[in-house]
Order: sequence, then structure tokens, then C-alpha cells
Amino acid sequence: METHQSLQQDSVKKVFFRYFFPSLLGMMLMSVNILIDGVFVGNGVGAEGLAGVNLAMPVFSLIFAIALWIGIGGGTLYSIHIGGRQAEKARSVFTLAVTSSLALSIALGLIGAFNIEDIALLLGSNEDTLPHTSDYLKILFQLGWLMALQQVLSIFVRNDGSPGLSMVALGLTAVVNIGLNYIMIFTLGLGVRGAALATVTASFFGILVLLMHFFKKKTLLGRLSFQWSWRSLGSMLAFGFPSFFTETGVLVLVAGYNLAVVNLLGTNGVAAFSVINYLHSFMFLTFFGIEAALQPMISYYHGAKQQGRIRESVRIGETTSLIIGILLLTTGLTASSLLVSLFGLESPDVQALAVQGISLFFIGYLFLGFNFVYLTYYQSIGEIKSASLLIVLRSFVFLLPLLWLLPRVLGINGVWLSFPVAEGLAALLLLWFRRTQILSP
Repeated sequence: METHQSLQQDSVKKVFFRYFFPSLLGMMLMSVNILIDGVFVGNGVGAEGLAGVNLAMPVFSLIFAIALWIGIGGGTLYSIHIGGRQAEKARSVFTLAVTSSLALSIALGLIGAFNIEDIALLLGSNEDTLPHTSDYLKILFQLGWLMALQQVLSIFVRNDGSPGLSMVALGLTAVVNIGLNYIMIFTLGLGVRGAALATVTASFFGILVLLMHFFKKKTLLGRLSFQWSWRSLGSMLAFGFPSFFTETGVLVLVAGYNLAVVNLLGTNGVAAFSVINYLHSFMFLTFFGIEAALQPMISYYHGAKQQGRIRESVRIGETTSLIIGILLLTTGLTASSLLVSLFGLESPDVQALAVQGISLFFIGYLFLGFNFVYLTYYQSIGEIKSASLLIVLRSFVFLLPLLWLLPRVLGINGVWLSFPVAEGLAALLLLWFRRTQILSP
């Protein structure tokens, strides 16, 4: 248990930043995989290819959702067992998580592989984007399990006391993805299919790095346990459900926005949102860095019954999320034209739409991190109903009606503002109902 001594002995602030900086950098490097796809596809294939890939992103989100469902749920249960000094149970949770994630992601791939065109049409593809969307989906369904496995392993390696190795694995994945994207798209001319191949192949190299953790001498996961338990599986799925629900909320956001902009502006609107969504995927995952830091801490402190350390963790998370939100909004307001130019779009109309959308959409980052902190808190202590309620409000109760109403009042500006208004309403409710209960002695 030596790798977990710092959680018990060091100050909460020191522990947070020990986990936060590698987690933040690791998540940003992982999001580079998504961003790089967009930059290379935009420059190498064009606006229609970019729009086609964006229409496939809900499936990418679904694969990621499965990985987070199992990974965060298993990681939470794992850390609770560690905090309660139950090493053998912790080991068995890991093996259960790996086998479950592989089973679910492979099953999804088999179902999707036989219904690619129908799924592409359901996601909003038209005759311009259907070939690109189908090409990307084909690779995701065949090899997406590699991405899911990498994410699950990364979460457990971080929970087992090696956030640095998790960061290195994600960094290598990003570097390999950049190189493979160039080769696949510009050298081999594989277009959108090449971008998808580059992403899943890069995940394989990340997995190889993560496997090094299991050969360390001072690691709890150096010796595995294969004790199957329906109770552990149920607990893992329950603890992880808010993460799955969160990522399906991203799926809803992307699909909802795609449908809203295609109805208003056609393929140009989808291409403009594609740029925003690629950037959002990068920005959004920075807040996962906060979750990745807080989850092992809060779960461990909950298992060890250290409520004071939990409250301090939440306070630090609040402050960090606000700082990040301000930095991201400032970046959007001052560098939107530069960010859009990275994607090589030739149409001035699409460029102008994307620049306009960034300045409004990024307002949501002032509230998103705050909501993430409390979502992580609820999930890490097993308050699944509270976590799920927060996700339902953010992603469904608020967002979907706003995507229907605001465009009718404000046009395309209403589309861009739906996300920040939904996040702001959720943050206000958290401040009103829950904050004093969590932070009070």
C-alpha cells in the first residue's frame, strides 16, 4: 500500500496537485487525438470530410462513455477498498472492470458494424457527408475497443498511484496519432478512414506503456485477483453510471447541435459546428483532469472516513475549475480566428460562423468546471442519485428545450448560447441547494 501513503500523510493541496497536473496534461494530450483528427481532416479532406467526422462523434462519445462508466466506477470502488485496507477486493475490481469494458465495447462494435449506413443517416448525414461518416464509423466499430481499454487502464493506473505513467501513455498516444494522421491522410491518401485508423492505432501504443505499471515492484496491481462478484459488478456499474451518463450527455449535445445547425444552415452550419466541437472536445477534457484528480482522493477519504479532507478537496476543485474556465473563455474571445484557421477551411462563411460561435459557446466554461466538481464529489462517495440528477438537468432538462427554443428567438446565436445557459442554470441550482451541505462541518 506504499503507493497510497501520500493520500493519508500529505496535505490535501499537495495530494491534489500531485494528481491534478499529470491528469490535466494527460487529458489534454488525449483530447489532442480528437483535435488532430479535425485539423488533418479539415486540411487534407475539406469541409465535407470535417462535417462527416463530426457527425460520427456521438459514436466516439459512446465508446468513451462505456470506458468511463466501467473505468471511473471501478476506480472509485477500487480506491474505496484501498482506503478501507481491503487489497484483495481492490484487485478483483480491476480484473472485473477490464473484462466488462472489453465485453461491452466489442458488443457495441458488432452491433454497429452491421448497421453503419443506418446509424450515419440517423446521426444527420446527407449525400455530401454520408461517405465520410460511414468510413469513420466503420473503423470505430471495428477497433474502438482499443480506445476503451486504454481509458480503463489509464484510470486504474492513476488510482494505483502512478498518475505520471498515465500521462506518459496519453502523451505517446497523441504523438503517434499526429504522425499516423499525416501518413494516413497526406501520404497514403486514405482520407477520413485514415484519420480513424490513426486514432485507434495510437491507442494501442498507449496501452503498451500502461502495461509497464503492472511489472513494478511496489504496485498493488502487480498481482491480480480473479474473484467474480455480481455485487462488485453492480457497485461498479452504479458508481460509474454518472460518468456514462455524462458522456452520453456529450453525445446528446453533439447530436442536438448537429441537427439544430443543419436545419438552420445546412452543411455549412455542420462544418462550422465541427470546428467548435473539436475545440470543445479539447477544452471539455481539461475539466476531466479535475475529475481525474479528485476522484481517487475523495473515494479514498470516503473509505477512510475523513470528511474534513473531502471538504478541502472540493474547495480546491472549485477554485481550480473557475481559473480554468476563465482561461478558456479568454482564449476563445481573443484567439477565435487563429483557432478556426487551424482547420484549413476555405469558405469565409463557414469561418465567420465558427468564430462567432466560439465567442458565445465558450461562455459555458465558466460554469462547466464547477458542475464537474460536484458531479465528481457525488459520484466518488456513492451518491449516485444526486450525480445522475445533476447530469439529467444539465444535458437533458435544460439543454434540449433550449436548443429548440433559443434558435427560434435568436437564430444561430441561440444555438451557440444553449450550452452556456444550460450549464449556468445547473450551477445556480447547485449553489442554491447543495453547496452549503457539502462544505459545512
